[in-house]
Amino acid sequence: MVFKKIKKGISNLMSGSDDEAEYIEIDLGQEVKKSKIMVKPFILKKFEDINTILNSLREGYTIAVIDIKPLKSKDLIELKRAISKIKKTADALEGDIAGFGEGTIIVTPQFAEISKMPAKISEDRELDLRER
Repeated sequence: MVFKKIKKGISNLMSGSDDEAEYIEIDLGQEVKKSKIMVKPFILKKFEDINTILNSLREGYTIAVIDIKPLKSKDLIELKRAISKIKKTADALEGDIAGFGEGTIIVTPQFAEISKMPAKISEDRELDLRER
């Protein structure tokens, strides 16, 4: 329908027709996509598992929580290779990456930042936690 109007307008211009000019309004923002931020858990069992992680990160709306324990117990060299590749992708996407504990890595897109300093809790709260 829109293309017919465009074609008619162009043919009027080419033929020199001085009829009343007809303007066409085209709404290019018709496909408004609402995106939610997804926090997705991943398990890194072998090096090839990073492909699904990297594809999710490239979408731009995924925070990846990666369990690296299975690969760590199997092959440390492959784990280092996988983490290196994930880190390069995070850097290219201007994202952030951090390790939590011995077996978890979190990777975020550019709009999220990971605090790398542990939060301090008040002494009262710390004592309350010890008593339990």
